[in-house]
Amino acid sequence: MHNIRSMHNVGSAFRSCDAFGVHELWLSGYTPIPPRPEITKTALGAEDYVAWKQIDDLPSAVNLLKENGYSIVALEQTDSSIPLDAYHISAKPTCLILGNEVTGIDTELLHYADACVEIPQFGMKHSLNVSVAAGVALYAFYEKFKKHD
Repeated sequence: MHNIRSMHNVGSAFRSCDAFGVHELWLSGYTPIPPRPEITKTALGAEDYVAWKQIDDLPSAVNLLKENGYSIVALEQTDSSIPLDAYHISAKPTCLILGNEVTGIDTELLHYADACVEIPQFGMKHSLNVSVAAGVALYAFYEKFKKHD
């Protein structure tokens, strides 16, 4: 989660990560980190069960993931993004990048992504709360991993 403003969104993401067995949640930029009552309020203690770390140098951290065989996937609406349901997941471990609630993922960070995926939406806004989008994407990835095994 990069440059997330809302502590409630961070807490909710911790719960989704716990629900779907995420290995580790990285918090970068100005994303708030535990311990904070506002995070705990929505995480309901999940921040105690999901491994997490604060990342100060995100480009270096993402490059290290790539060197270790990770696929980097950005959850973002772009001209080249793939609908989440059409995205074919590989056997490689995956890092999912989530961005700011209003501005999305920084353009320079998108350059590190191996793919951009977007959640198909049929309403007028074409926008979801970042914590809701995280839950939808994590469930979709869970389903894809389950079918891949």
